[in-house]
Amino acid sequence: MICYVTVDTEYDFGFTRSNGHASRQANFSRSIAGRTPSGEFGVRYQMAALDRYGLKAVFFVDPMPALVWGTAAIEDIVGPIVAGGHDVQLHMHTEWLELAGSRNPLGRSMGTNIKDFEYEQQCVLLDFAKGVLVAAGAREPAAFRAGNYGASDDTLRALAVVGLRYDTSHCPGIANSACDIRLTSADQDPVDHCGVVEVPIGCMGGWRGGLRHAQITAVSAAEMHAALQYGHAQGRRSFTIVTHSFELLSRDRSRVNRLVRHRFDSLCRTLAALDGISTGTYRDSPPEAFVGSRHRAAGPLPFNMLRTGARMSEQILGNALYGRR
Repeated sequence: MICYVTVDTEYDFGFTRSNGHASRQANFSRSIAGRTPSGEFGVRYQMAALDRYGLKAVFFVDPMPALVWGTAAIEDIVGPIVAGGHDVQLHMHTEWLELAGSRNPLGRSMGTNIKDFEYEQQCVLLDFAKGVLVAAGAREPAAFRAGNYGASDDTLRALAVVGLRYDTSHCPGIANSACDIRLTSADQDPVDHCGVVEVPIGCMGGWRGGLRHAQITAVSAAEMHAALQYGHAQGRRSFTIVTHSFELLSRDRSRVNRLVRHRFDSLCRTLAALDGISTGTYRDSPPEAFVGSRHRAAGPLPFNMLRTGARMSEQILGNALYGRR
């Protein structure tokens, strides 16, 4: 089984909207580098942790801040990732159009999510963003994830037109996400849909029959370990885990969140130790779609009260220690 460790790598739009265009370096420090008084815990820390165990990750980089700061702002992100041998793919937060002024490729059109735009406008945005990413030093991207998971079927059709083969915006583990792709929570494996391969975010059984998405801040190290083992035993071909460039920090991004850092480090150790499971990238080991418009595999890791209770206790402690703004 291939585990895709995916890192949404992005400047903080809200920070720059509040602090002005001159905030780029401060935004980079807190959102990409993860600088704190005790060291850096952003992209470079994540790559170093992965490298210790010979693992690879997929960094979904948002190029839209180039509308405000130019391509150099994206080069600062892409350069170290490419140099580290990890995969760079396309992410997009369309909120940045609000700050773009005359650089807005759609004129005056703005929206929170890419799905908020007409199909033709989505094609323009995706083509623009892909061009910026390549100009910043990345290879031609093959995969996309919408900011806030806010994609639609039209987004997938647009991706196919501009030459991206994979999307990973469908998140079965979040019941009310911004995603409007017409798949269901039962679609948990890669599937051909609207001209691309849709690669769902991993999930596991949750409270009262629900699901919980496989994000570093949402599930414990024990839950990730169990989900990976279970998926492999059940013959699942791939499993996608999500984190962010700033996710190892406290909510106000002023210090490291030691509980979340432990989860990330533990995930790396787990992936290196489990037989039959390896990390993959969209470039070197792209996801395979199951045949047919739907595929329901054995299902996610079943709910377990002990694992969930332990994680809830950990979350309470983490919120008390690191949740203030």
